[in-house]
Amino acid sequence: MKKRWFVFMALVLAAVAVGLVACKPKPKFECTDPKGCVEIKPGEPIRVAAALVYSGGAASYGIDSKRGIEIAIDDLGGELLGHPIELVAEDTQCNPEGGQAVAQKLAADKTIVGVIGTTCSSAAKNAAPILSEAGIVMISPSNTAPYLTDPATRAPFYFRTAHNDKVQGKVAAEFAYNELGVRKAATIHDGSVYAEQLAAVFAEVFQQLGGEVVSQEAINVGDTDMRPVLTTIAAKGPDIIYFPIFNPEGPLIAAQSKEVEGLEDVKLMGADGLFSKEFIEVAGEAAVGVYLSSPDFTAFNPERYEEFIKKHEEKYGEKPISAFHAHAYDAMMMLAEAIKKAAVVMEDGTIYIPRTALRDAVAATKDFQGVTGNLTCDANGDCADPHIAVYQITSATEWDTTDPNKSPVKVWPK
Repeated sequence: MKKRWFVFMALVLAAVAVGLVACKPKPKFECTDPKGCVEIKPGEPIRVAAALVYSGGAASYGIDSKRGIEIAIDDLGGELLGHPIELVAEDTQCNPEGGQAVAQKLAADKTIVGVIGTTCSSAAKNAAPILSEAGIVMISPSNTAPYLTDPATRAPFYFRTAHNDKVQGKVAAEFAYNELGVRKAATIHDGSVYAEQLAAVFAEVFQQLGGEVVSQEAINVGDTDMRPVLTTIAAKGPDIIYFPIFNPEGPLIAAQSKEVEGLEDVKLMGADGLFSKEFIEVAGEAAVGVYLSSPDFTAFNPERYEEFIKKHEEKYGEKPISAFHAHAYDAMMMLAEAIKKAAVVMEDGTIYIPRTALRDAVAATKDFQGVTGNLTCDANGDCADPHIAVYQITSATEWDTTDPNKSPVKVWPK
């Protein structure tokens, strides 16, 4: 009888213990991050913004990058930590006002985990401080202006997978002086932080090499008559005109230079801001012979880039249309990896992403094997593995960035 009693009591005590465990409140997450935490409940998406340019003369750059992000999301299986990834597209219009407006909108949206963008450095100049104040990580695939990662002016939540124009401007100047053998250069910028700083780097390095900068001119975004500026430059007798600006102003400079006396034999050189199909579409035959600096596609991880191109053609029916698709892919993959490191996953599937912790996870990126190379973020947010090449346009109709033997043709380094 006693034995039965003991068995009965044991069962009762076990049941009580189970009940106590069941009734014990589940641990709660307490956010102590100074910039707050993003809460994502079961079934809710991880929302990432693609703050790029989708309209106007620079639209191809943003579309090109957005496609890179979309392919990255496909490769992630469309989800992360058990939550679907939602891409929110916002048009920054490649100007300071557009960057500011989009940044303010995203900063007010507490569900946005991170931002891939902007396309243009001028948009980032206003956007980066706003997003940093809100604690939103921003990784640009194509901003190149030195200003953005200068320790004195960098916004603390800003990063980029694109090169710094201190690299590109130097390469362009060395190519002009050492490879083309020119000794007199003129520059044109459009007032944007990208163009002005890149032209300045080119001029500084060109002069250090022994060259002479005979004219430094500026146009305004939206100008259509470039002849007055080109006439001024012609009077100074340059061997080369370096104009690192965007479409449609860049193609107009190329086309109208053919109409200005004294520029018949002057070489023309732009930068990655003109590295798109739109340049040849607007400039036509005047584009033939123009040199453009750009990321060196032959320096990318060959197997991974070939696989990327195959997926791109299958998904969009064409090859990439501009220069920064792979940088955007790497930016999305870097962000995804940082989210996995920073996120706190609860038993019910809810995740919390502390904003400063996410920033720190991106900043800690080291030896990340991307399509564009081996990426490591430095203390100022430069994460690229920068390799710059110079290409020459040899056809007014063909545009193929995936084959160095097709137009535009890679001419340097050889």
